[in-house]
Amino acid sequence: TPWSASPSPGFSVVSYQLLADAVLVLHSGIVLFVVGGLIVVLAGNWLGWQWVNGWWFRLAHLVAILIVVAQAWLGQLCPLTTLESWLRVQAGESSYTKSFIEHWLQRIIFYEAPFWVFTFAYTVFAVCVAAAWWYLPPRRRRNDDA
Repeated sequence: TPWSASPSPGFSVVSYQLLADAVLVLHSGIVLFVVGGLIVVLAGNWLGWQWVNGWWFRLAHLVAILIVVAQAWLGQLCPLTTLESWLRVQAGESSYTKSFIEHWLQRIIFYEAPFWVFTFAYTVFAVCVAAAWWYLPPRRRRNDDA
């Protein structure tokens, strides 16, 4: 089965643990980008930072939150959560055991609540991102690549 606890040939338990921790760090970085991105856009506009309205930054931020909202509305778990769980099981662990990195990062990004609470929160956050696009629109310079 795909959730088998025996490691695949060629990979050690430590390799799966390290990969799972790497996925957790990546996942945390994406969460930070999505949440922090809106904060940076709002604060940056207030402080006069022009880069916060760069087309590619704003587009990447909008796409990131739209993916999160779409997954929630479709009732799907994030593929990174699923991948990390699979890697942990391959390492012979139960999902979300306590390595150093995992212990602290999971406390930040994983909460116990009904799924609808997350769907609602993600949707409200996406509406805030869309409002930022409306009230603080991204700007394209003639040669804007950033």
